[in-house]
Amino acid sequence: MSRVHQAEQAAVVSYAYPRTYRLCKTDDYSSVFAFRKAIRGRYFMLHYRPNGGSSARFGAVIAKRLAKRAVQRNLLKRLGRETFRLRRDDLPGCDLILRLNASVKGASKAQLREDIVTLLQRLPR
Repeated sequence: MSRVHQAEQAAVVSYAYPRTYRLCKTDDYSSVFAFRKAIRGRYFMLHYRPNGGSSARFGAVIAKRLAKRAVQRNLLKRLGRETFRLRRDDLPGCDLILRLNASVKGASKAQLREDIVTLLQRLPR
């Protein structure tokens, strides 16, 4: 393998979303909610808890009473995961839960994404 090829591989940032960056267990979610720290945006609320590690982990909670259709709930979760995945390296080591806070009726994907980005930027470092 040439030096140029090795340098190119080292420069490539991984944007994968492996299990190590996800909140999977009920206890993980419970501990974040119990910590009771959150940032409120127009559509979403971002709950957070320092995890003592170097990387952030992400989960999403979308209530049926605010997003009635499964298609809409899945879209909102995908937007949250995608935004987290692309900005993961800039985030502090904490567990994050994105929760839908208000109805998104009439909101565009760009507005929703911008709300999520703003919440991630407002996280304490």
